[in-house]
Amino acid sequence: MTDTTDDIAEEISFQSFEDDFKLLGNLLNDVLQREVGAQFMAKIERIRLLALSASNMRLSGIENMAALLEKQLASEISEMTLEEALKLARAFSHYLTLMGIAETYHRVRKGRSVTHLSKSCDDIFSQLIQGGVTPNDLYDTVCKQEVEIVLTAHPTQINRRTLQYKHIRIAHLLEYNDRPDLGHEDREMLIEDLVREITSIWQTDELRRHKPTPVDEARAGLNIVEQSLWKAVPHYLRRVSTALKKHTGKPLPLTCTPIKFGSWMGGDRDGNPNVTAKVTRDVSLLSRWMAIDLYIREIDSLRFELSMNRCNDRLSRLAQEILEKETLSENLRESRNQPLSRSQLKLHGQQAPSLPTQLPDRAGLPACTDYTDGGSQYPKLELPGTDYMPLAREDGRENSSKDLSPNIPKLSANGSSANSNGSSTAVTSRGSFSSGQLLAQRKLFAESTIGRSSFHKLLEPSSALRPGIAPYRIVLGDIKEKLMKTRRRLELLLEDLPCEYDPWDYYETKDQFLEPLLLCYESLQSCGAGILADGRLADLIRRVSTFGMVLMKLDLRQVHFIQESGRHAETLDAITKYLDMGTYSEWDEEKKLEFLTKELKGKRPLVPPTIEVAPDVKEVLDTFFVAAELGSESLGAYVISMASNASDVLAVELLQKDARLAVSGELGKPCPGGMLRVVPLFETVKDLRGAGSVIRKLLSIDWYREHIVKNHNGHQEVMVGYSDSGKDAGRFTAAWELYKAQGDVVAACNEFGIKVTLFHGRGGSIGRGGGPTYLAIQSQPPGSVMGTLRSTEQGEMVQAKFGLPQIATRQLEIYTTAVLLATLRPPQPPREQKWCNLMEEISKISCQNYRSTVYENPEFLAYFQEATPQAELGYLNIGSRPTRRKATTGIGHLRAIPWIFAWTQTRFVLPAWLGVGAGLKGVCEKGHTEDLKAMYKEWPFFQSTVDLIEMVLGKADIPIAKHYDEVLVSESRRELGAELRRELMMTEKHVLVVSGHEKLSENNKSLRRLIESRLSYLNPMNMLQVEVLRRLRRDDENNKLRDALLITINGIAAGMRNTG
Repeated sequence: MTDTTDDIAEEISFQSFEDDFKLLGNLLNDVLQREVGAQFMAKIERIRLLALSASNMRLSGIENMAALLEKQLASEISEMTLEEALKLARAFSHYLTLMGIAETYHRVRKGRSVTHLSKSCDDIFSQLIQGGVTPNDLYDTVCKQEVEIVLTAHPTQINRRTLQYKHIRIAHLLEYNDRPDLGHEDREMLIEDLVREITSIWQTDELRRHKPTPVDEARAGLNIVEQSLWKAVPHYLRRVSTALKKHTGKPLPLTCTPIKFGSWMGGDRDGNPNVTAKVTRDVSLLSRWMAIDLYIREIDSLRFELSMNRCNDRLSRLAQEILEKETLSENLRESRNQPLSRSQLKLHGQQAPSLPTQLPDRAGLPACTDYTDGGSQYPKLELPGTDYMPLAREDGRENSSKDLSPNIPKLSANGSSANSNGSSTAVTSRGSFSSGQLLAQRKLFAESTIGRSSFHKLLEPSSALRPGIAPYRIVLGDIKEKLMKTRRRLELLLEDLPCEYDPWDYYETKDQFLEPLLLCYESLQSCGAGILADGRLADLIRRVSTFGMVLMKLDLRQVHFIQESGRHAETLDAITKYLDMGTYSEWDEEKKLEFLTKELKGKRPLVPPTIEVAPDVKEVLDTFFVAAELGSESLGAYVISMASNASDVLAVELLQKDARLAVSGELGKPCPGGMLRVVPLFETVKDLRGAGSVIRKLLSIDWYREHIVKNHNGHQEVMVGYSDSGKDAGRFTAAWELYKAQGDVVAACNEFGIKVTLFHGRGGSIGRGGGPTYLAIQSQPPGSVMGTLRSTEQGEMVQAKFGLPQIATRQLEIYTTAVLLATLRPPQPPREQKWCNLMEEISKISCQNYRSTVYENPEFLAYFQEATPQAELGYLNIGSRPTRRKATTGIGHLRAIPWIFAWTQTRFVLPAWLGVGAGLKGVCEKGHTEDLKAMYKEWPFFQSTVDLIEMVLGKADIPIAKHYDEVLVSESRRELGAELRRELMMTEKHVLVVSGHEKLSENNKSLRRLIESRLSYLNPMNMLQVEVLRRLRRDDENNKLRDALLITINGIAAGMRNTG
């Protein structure tokens, strides 16, 4: 179950939720009657009733009867044919998915219906003012807040994007069904639409048949922006502004952006060889293209809206200048047979238009030729591909975004662009045509556009023939023209075609784009049309301020060192060996720092242009080259995975500096934008313990400290990883080490007068640092959230938190208010040193218990492989990266996601609780029970840690986990499973002692009820998965069995609302 459900469970109105699920369930029953027949439907209903009866018996404490019913259920499932098992898996999977849609929609309903929403801006601003914060302090803190949400491509989104669209459509139909003014005919049509959607879902393959490429993952991220965040951001900022004005008397400044977005999709190389330098460049250009395309649509709407004539003098002068240029341009086109020289054009203040470099395939078609995709009503992400390119006009300007051409390439799996005959061409910024090809293309283009000028005049008359035209429309028309040239330029770059646009013909930065928009805003305000200025125009300005020209800045992530190899170390080895300086990776830390600092202070490049290196090293150098080309306008941070020393950071700084020198030398001008922030990521317990020392060492180096002040505003960013630390030492120890590491890093930066931003690499599941956003931020160490925060949102969490605009608005608001509270009212530190000592003791016992089981018990690995579907998860095709960093079978190199995913499937969720019970028991037995209860009541960090573990225990199911062991695990290893189940019960007992609750989830009864409502569908899915695994492990080449297993994995993930 995702933390969004946990976050909002108390807000569910169960009657309306149950009504909606009953409606969707009945409609699915009707569809299944037609699709699978009445006889099999009777079998489905019998299975459901058996499961419901068993779960009710168990909840009532009648364990023996529950066990008998569960045995009967397992027996009937084991007798099913393969075809029946497939149909049952699909049916129950869809029931659970529809239940999840109903839950999600009710979060929307609740947010819309309540008058006072907790954790909203209005709620928290009011609390702070009443608590003594002055209006000015509140206003300044909100305006200075810097939160960045980073969307990642971690492979935990199990649903195909096609099905996600259909699920969104059903949620929209449920919303429509709530309208009180619906007549009988409208409601019947709505029911028909729901039936069509459910039928479509049933007849659609649930499984991905191919692994997604990094570009596919990036497209999915861009789609979230288009379908949801694009609408949510202005709404969210209006909420912030309205609440600020209410409580401080001043609205949020128009260009103030408390939240921005980043992305790892197409930039995360850690263990993913499919993400190359070229993929990163292509994804960055795609992101820019999408931003421009969205802005063009907004400008079109604004041109229609801003039809008024009254404006201030500045806007009037700008409109007049644009008209004069347009008139001159039209005159030039009419006298095409007597063209002016470029120098003559410049005398008239007009830049000579660049000659087109490519003839669009449909250039001979009328500009009004429309493209349709068959009338699809689902969200559609239009990116440059084989189906899309605007027609070019005679004057070199593009027409509307709906005119199409097949000339822009689709990106292949490795990010290269495929031309019309299917071949691939590498995309680099330095590609070009021969002069003969270029002249031929220009001649063809000129011939193809003869006679089209007059046609366009019929559609859009000359500006000179339109007296009294609205000045805003003139200015917005000029903005649109520049945007279209910007979009065309990006298409040429993606196609690796010559790009001869002059810099003033397109927008490169958001400030260039904002300038005329702000001028329109000021003009409307000064002319008494503030109500218009604060509408669609204000929303656009806020979007530009938030998304910039790239929607989401792309982070680069690379592993520095794992065991014997690391990409940066390999690269520096190659360079130092080539220069006869020895082997870099064999030097001690002091020698590395001396070498790196000396080179960073120098002005010459380090990497010789003649160097020949291995492909892996060349890829690293190419990545830095692309980073230098794109700069900080397109890219965010360079994250170093598995960082452990100060030299890790300086090595990246040196490679970055060297690439920027090479690129600026090639361009003959400085690189665009600034240098990327270099961010060390501390992940393992050992590295977390050394994080503060590494930062102190870095900041003690004069060059580095001056670099941070000069190039990054005196701001150091440090990332902490939740996934690998949890897998390394267990959830409790990881939480404590993360808490201490953050405090130490903050203290280190404070010693040098440097501000710090902590970047939290949180996963979706609690075992990987997940949990309710508000709770997580409120439990950080005091002083670690000082108005700034970065946090990842991964995999299925992206869709769960930001898939619908209303949900996204709520999540953005929660981020803002949680960070605000943590800044102005920091969480309480431990009341006394004794509490920290107790945490150390619990952590030590917990870690020993966890590691003795996971890493030291020789039987555990085999038990893990037998008792879970871990080995079969690779068939899911849910991510572009491998499940292991290295080709070994041990748990050490297994990624955290499949580690958590596998245990979540069996409902044992072992990584989230293993070791916790032993730690709490050990301290309680020493007489500290009352101390732990006091810690729970008074220390937010300890309380949130215990609450999250309690939440996980509420989702664990011992009888189901036992069933996996009894059927799948070798008899010699079943005792290990029994021992672990006893430990789970012991953990539950001691967690309840500390929290003071009588039963699990007592403080969140709505959440418990939600979990219980799924059991009649979820329990049979687990039993079916066990049976399919049993058969598949005897017949592992059976593709139908494999499909059945993958469908059960989908269904259980839908029921648990969680994967990895």
